[in-house]
Amino acid sequence: MVINVGNTATILGTVQDVSGTSVSVTLLGNQFSGLSFVNGQGYRIGQIGSFVKIPIGYIDLFGIVSQVGASAVPENLADKMPNGHRWIKIQLIGEGYRTGRFQRGISQYPTIEDEVHLVSESDLSRIYGKKDEQHHLVRIGHIAGSESIDALVDINKLVTRHSAIVGTTGSGKSTTVAGLLNAISDSDRFPSARIVVLDIHGEYGKALGDRSTVYKISPDTRNPNEVPLQLPFWAMNFDELMNVTFGELPGDGKARNMILEKIIALKLESLTKYPKKGITPQNLSADSPIPFSLNRLWYELYCLEFGTYFSDAGKTPVPQNWAYEKDAAGADIVGDMDLGIPPKFRKVKNVQGDAEKINWLPDGFNIRAPLDSLGAKLRISRFDFLLKPGNWQPKPDGEVIGDLPELMSGWIGSDKPITILDLSGVPPTIMNDIIGILLRILYDALFWARNLSQGGRERPLLVVMEEAHTYLNDNFHGRASSIVQRIVKEGRKYGIGAMIVSQRPAEINSTILSQCGTFFALRLSNGTDRSHITSALSDNLEGLTNMLPILRTGEAIVLGEAVGLPMRTMIQAPPKERRPDSQDPVVCDDLAPDLSTTPGGWNIPMEAKPNYEEFSLVWRQQNPRLPEKE
Repeated sequence: MVINVGNTATILGTVQDVSGTSVSVTLLGNQFSGLSFVNGQGYRIGQIGSFVKIPIGYIDLFGIVSQVGASAVPENLADKMPNGHRWIKIQLIGEGYRTGRFQRGISQYPTIEDEVHLVSESDLSRIYGKKDEQHHLVRIGHIAGSESIDALVDINKLVTRHSAIVGTTGSGKSTTVAGLLNAISDSDRFPSARIVVLDIHGEYGKALGDRSTVYKISPDTRNPNEVPLQLPFWAMNFDELMNVTFGELPGDGKARNMILEKIIALKLESLTKYPKKGITPQNLSADSPIPFSLNRLWYELYCLEFGTYFSDAGKTPVPQNWAYEKDAAGADIVGDMDLGIPPKFRKVKNVQGDAEKINWLPDGFNIRAPLDSLGAKLRISRFDFLLKPGNWQPKPDGEVIGDLPELMSGWIGSDKPITILDLSGVPPTIMNDIIGILLRILYDALFWARNLSQGGRERPLLVVMEEAHTYLNDNFHGRASSIVQRIVKEGRKYGIGAMIVSQRPAEINSTILSQCGTFFALRLSNGTDRSHITSALSDNLEGLTNMLPILRTGEAIVLGEAVGLPMRTMIQAPPKERRPDSQDPVVCDDLAPDLSTTPGGWNIPMEAKPNYEEFSLVWRQQNPRLPEKE
């Protein structure tokens, strides 16, 4: 072995065994344990997760230390070396040229007796790049243990190749998301950034309020950044609409086909009266996003299903002969289509000797329960965001004030880079469907607009999905999981990127997780979760993922396509007053009560007269903010 004297300060040892991407190395006698100093900087030798390089000609192979000590001895040499504590095992991950360019994968393998060197800060600086020199790199924090080295990610790969942020509860996951979004939505560097956040618990409005528009079901009128969340039902396709309105229909398909035909007829009537560019009667379908009145559809179906008519004297079942009940003033109780109030019909009457005969209207479809369910939804305010969507609410003839351009302009065309869709007020029974519908609308819109200036190719969209394990699991009937699988497989080509955020990666569909090119792995204690992350990675990085249980809060291992080498990073958190509303409550502050700035806690005496009027008020209104005092 020939040792380059100029580089002796960085030598750890020599290669003794190569098996695939695993390399076993014996440490030099003078490098066993302790510190090595390079240019005045001290480095610990053989730290798990640290980087090493193996110079081969004009390139350097890079690897990560995965084992140290007796367990690192190759199996075929273990019996001959009882004192195998002078070994380390490394996993090869890529190669770099002396100019600093790094690429994943290796073109050649090391051979026996090749030198193994530690990686210095100057090496890391060349590999990780410099933000000032490479404009596509974004600083998200600093390398753990090397505060002078910025942690930089490639925003191109981060957005279009998808990413996942995983970490157990309390690991700093939400704060990491807020820090990343702050970095990539910097208006000075990225004036055309476009990000949509699916905020399941309403955590991010406070953290990103200065650069976002928040859409929520019950917005605070005092906050100019909050506007009503409205999802027009007529923008859904037929299957989506059936799922959230009528629900389960008879299995013979007759009712479903009848409803489909009636929807097409209502859309055709609307299109004829209010033409829309790009849609003609010839290419109109039940999936076409054309406004029509759902109240009218429900009312007409209700009358046909529940209606009775006077059948004596040869009368036919036309509306003039329908048998309505009468109110106290003697007027027909015809209900109210707009308010979702059904009409009341007289009971069937066929008594011998009585000239008045009342029969059911013919051709019922056995959909009474679905119609009752839809009528209730039309009357309940919690479904108004969907069934009575403000300016997008059609009149009986299909006329609307707002249309698709206004909807898309608000969601992805705002003058602010981030749109937060606060779904905390969405009924849990339809949460999965609503998320799937929102994502499908965004995907379809950007897919068809891919060649336009506002399409995804010229202005990519990043969709952040919080609490992803609750709706991206292996429930194959879940609408959200199906569309996200499509996004992660095909979205790259059309400028749609996904950022999956979860505390239980083991519960996320494996197809979705495997398509994520970059991982931000915070502290993960559960072994099943760690194994899912390890299996989803393209590199042999088990040694690095084994470190996940011991990471500090706010510390992440960043791996994948958006970084040159995997890096252990301290994510730069936003200021305390701009962090997500997901912090742990303080049971007992470490400061004395008279010095504490934390509200509440078990060590603080309760107020004299706790106000449970306010407590009940916010519960009833389903909004944590108290209304303005009159």
